[in-house]
Amino acid sequence: MVSKLGDLLTEQRNPNSMKLDSASIREILEIINREDQIIAGRVAEQMDDIEAAARLVDRAFQNDGRLIYVGAGTSGRLGVLDASEIPPTYNASSERVQGFIAGGDVALRTAVEGAEDFPENGATLIDEIGVTKHDVVMGIATSGVTPYVLGSLERAKEFGAATVLFTCVERNHILINVDVIISVPVGPEVITGSTRMKAGTATKMVLNMISTTAMVKRGKVYENLMVDLKATNVKLEDRARRIISTITSCSYEEAVDLLAQAENYVKVALVMHKSHASAAESRLYLERFTGDVRQAIDELEKSQTPD
Repeated sequence: MVSKLGDLLTEQRNPNSMKLDSASIREILEIINREDQIIAGRVAEQMDDIEAAARLVDRAFQNDGRLIYVGAGTSGRLGVLDASEIPPTYNASSERVQGFIAGGDVALRTAVEGAEDFPENGATLIDEIGVTKHDVVMGIATSGVTPYVLGSLERAKEFGAATVLFTCVERNHILINVDVIISVPVGPEVITGSTRMKAGTATKMVLNMISTTAMVKRGKVYENLMVDLKATNVKLEDRARRIISTITSCSYEEAVDLLAQAENYVKVALVMHKSHASAAESRLYLERFTGDVRQAIDELEKSQTPD
């Protein structure tokens, strides 16, 4: 840990915003925008580490493990946000990706003073949620020194879980031993220390990249469409039919019939149409290939090709 919090990059003053209080509304907006343009490039520079983290998550999901985000303040809220969007987007279990914030759910809306200062509380969280060697625990600490986050990572390590730390300070300021460090030093904030700004944006980008990639590799996407969908209401029925029509080039009316045969499962309907298989056979092949539509279609087509 660094000797003083003031030495952290996230606590430094930004020379480009020194006169922010005397700037016009337009000038303030332009300053913020210019600083934000730095972020994507800094994230791209850390692609090797982001890939390493994504591979750990993919491996965890293959073994029925979980991705668990742990953070405090803005970092914690962004982890909870990313986790909460996985079930409705990909029809995945809410257990698969989970987010936790120091201070509990009340801290999502109201600052809980001092909640992040106790590493033992982070360790207790890991005990309570039953972390195992099959899980990935990703600590989110833009400062790199949040005790609650570091405590959770240290305890997760004891259980044999894969561990990842996301931070926005330089790598040499990180002393904790984890499997992967994703260090995205986006530089001093426009408002000194306000890591909900550039650091928060970098966090959102990286979490999106990792969780989205993991869901794609779990067969939740075909081409670039969310196909792991069961049509359970009018809106979803319409979306499902449009997805089927788009991918197969069949008419909307044909998609209605196909979806009915597939008992309202989009993936089953797609495999049926593409491979000319029955609903039952399509479902069996999807189960064999853990829901991967493309693999199921390819294997069905091979099985139907005369020797």
